[in-house]
Amino acid sequence: MHSNWPQSLWLVRHGQSAGNVARDAAESGGLALIELDWRDIDVPLAALGRAQSSALGDWFASLPKDEQPEVILCSPYLRAQETARLLAEASGVAPKLRLDERLREKEFGILDRLTKLGIQQKHPELNEQRVHVGKFYFRPPGGESWCDVILRLRSILEMVTREYAGCRVLVVAHQVIVNCMRYLLEHMDEKQILDIDRQGDVPNCGITSYRAQRRKDEDETLQLELANFVAPLREAATPVTTAPDQPVAPKP
Repeated sequence: MHSNWPQSLWLVRHGQSAGNVARDAAESGGLALIELDWRDIDVPLAALGRAQSSALGDWFASLPKDEQPEVILCSPYLRAQETARLLAEASGVAPKLRLDERLREKEFGILDRLTKLGIQQKHPELNEQRVHVGKFYFRPPGGESWCDVILRLRSILEMVTREYAGCRVLVVAHQVIVNCMRYLLEHMDEKQILDIDRQGDVPNCGITSYRAQRRKDEDETLQLELANFVAPLREAATPVTTAPDQPVAPKP
């Protein structure tokens, strides 16, 4: 039987960014607004994020040659591009790099750069609506819901099965992208993926991976192997971080 799935598929969230650091400072200081000098697309990695990316590259370098990534599909956001570049340099693998805007961060619209306190103060009605509707379906003005993100990711998966069947593919993107890809690949419903989301944020440079498998006469499918795997960071004595990319209202 012929399979359209990649041989292996890794999903990786970018390393800790300057935005993550600024968010933590704003939250701990009780501020309404996260102070950033960049557009979200231009936010770079923090020093720790660069170290995390290199540590992850060392882990990929330790894999057998026939199990290492052949291609990297990457969000065009700077923090993801820097993660992919540092990872590739440390691994010595030099896979093909392809930027794809469908892997960009979820767009937060009017809530962008606001802390939880800022959302509650500036947009109390929106905060109440989001808690009532839930993040899966809630779309802030000018932004996206998780469903909107999932819609663009469906076309990514169609492209992957068309162009990278049998290949080893690494995706470097963002927290919501990782969770929404899991929703699609593991055939979840709203409750299942939000239960996973409530368990904690996706770690920076954490790995979620799948491998193509066939059971008896069934069509080949992608089977989950690792979920939010951070052992490569711990082995390199690199701190594990889990701060959200952007602030959102409290989880319902």
